[in-house]
Amino acid sequence: MDWQWIFFSFEGRISRKPFWLCVLVFIIINAVANRADASIFFHHMGNGPISALVGLLLIWPTLAVTAKRWHDRDKSAWWILINLIPFIGWIWSLIETGFLPGTPGENRFGPDPLEDADEDWRD
Repeated sequence: MDWQWIFFSFEGRISRKPFWLCVLVFIIINAVANRADASIFFHHMGNGPISALVGLLLIWPTLAVTAKRWHDRDKSAWWILINLIPFIGWIWSLIETGFLPGTPGENRFGPDPLEDADEDWRD
């Protein structure tokens, strides 16, 4: 498993631990961009051009990581669209992708990431 596959491919499955590590990376990148905006452009946190650019650049990796997590739950990546439902959709997505374990064994999206002998990420 490599970073290029994690951040740019929509194929396969990932377990909760790599999902949360990716979320942490996204949060850190956003925090750095917000701080840069605040110090360079004197904007309020999150309202400057650097934050906007970083947000645009993180759309694809965020969708790729989330899609693989939905796959681990044996659901189509189209379930990402549930986030368009205010509040309820966000809660549902958080519970499904962040807290519930993936389906045990192989599913239609690939082998169980926790059973892979070369797997470095363990829940």
